[in-house]
Amino acid sequence: MNLTKNFTLEEFACHDENRTPVPRGFYMNVQKLADNLQVLRDEIEAPIHINSGYRTPEYNASIGGVPNSFHKTAMAADITTKDMTPKQLKAVIERLIGEGKMRQGGIGLYAGFVHYDVRGYQARW
Repeated sequence: MNLTKNFTLEEFACHDENRTPVPRGFYMNVQKLADNLQVLRDEIEAPIHINSGYRTPEYNASIGGVPNSFHKTAMAADITTKDMTPKQLKAVIERLIGEGKMRQGGIGLYAGFVHYDVRGYQARW
């Protein structure tokens, strides 16, 4: 199922052994997330890979995710893109939020990816 012109619902499925799909009750959340990631994708003009989207509570716990993770409600994605470092990608997200083009949320900078979520208020790590 297409969420935007470049993102499908399946891309946000849990990476557990069952590849658990995003529950219907979280479709509005994942749609908001995909809409914001589409803005980013249009800006950088390059594909974005979803390393981790929705997580079941069990899977989140098994990989050491925080108990209140926004991944558990399909409001977060850990992302990469081929031609940008995580630091560069984070800077573009920050700029787009500042310009009012992306929703304010959580941004986490990691060695191999950027976490972005649509929580609606600023959080940085």
